[in-house]
Amino acid sequence: MSLIDNIITWYSAHMNYASITALMAVESSFIPFPSEVVIPPAAFVAGQPESVLCATGNYTLDVLIIVLFGTLGAMIGAIINYGLSVWLGRIIIYKFADSKLGHLCLLSSEKIQKAEEYFREKGNVSTFIGRFIPGIRQLISIPAGLSRMHFGAFLWWTFLGAFIWNCILAAIGYVAAGQMDRIKEYSHELSVAILILFGAVVLYFAIKKIISLTKRQ
Repeated sequence: MSLIDNIITWYSAHMNYASITALMAVESSFIPFPSEVVIPPAAFVAGQPESVLCATGNYTLDVLIIVLFGTLGAMIGAIINYGLSVWLGRIIIYKFADSKLGHLCLLSSEKIQKAEEYFREKGNVSTFIGRFIPGIRQLISIPAGLSRMHFGAFLWWTFLGAFIWNCILAAIGYVAAGQMDRIKEYSHELSVAILILFGAVVLYFAIKKIISLTKRQ
């Protein structure tokens, strides 16, 4: 069995909010680990009938709390990447990416450069959009740190991206559990979250446009 298979086996036997947070922190750092094997299975378990939950000892799991703790873990991992990038700097980060340990983490200077180019192209909002793109999601915090992006803005966009992504993964887990009625139960909360996200994006670009026009005058 591979390392990931062993972790998945361990996680199946120790599925709780602490393990969800820890694994999502790992997923969001430079260590390769798929969030798809963390949130959907937990949401699947939370979507089971109460009798099944009690039998497996997972009756305390709630899908909304799963999303919140998953988002917390994602932010912890992102902050680690951001902090290491600020502390170590570009030269050491690139050297680490091309080292044997970096390669074991599936890193390379090409991947870091790709993330930097994406960050330069999209700007600060890339820390939000990048959360939805495979191969960029785990690394987008590195160029944010290298460019010393405002930490408050970094936390805001990272939170939004991670929260929405985890909502999507949790919904997939619920569908797999055949709990469409419970998805409808939480549809209002998900709709509110999407509206807040949309409003934040519109506000960001509006402020950016106003600042740009002000500078031209």
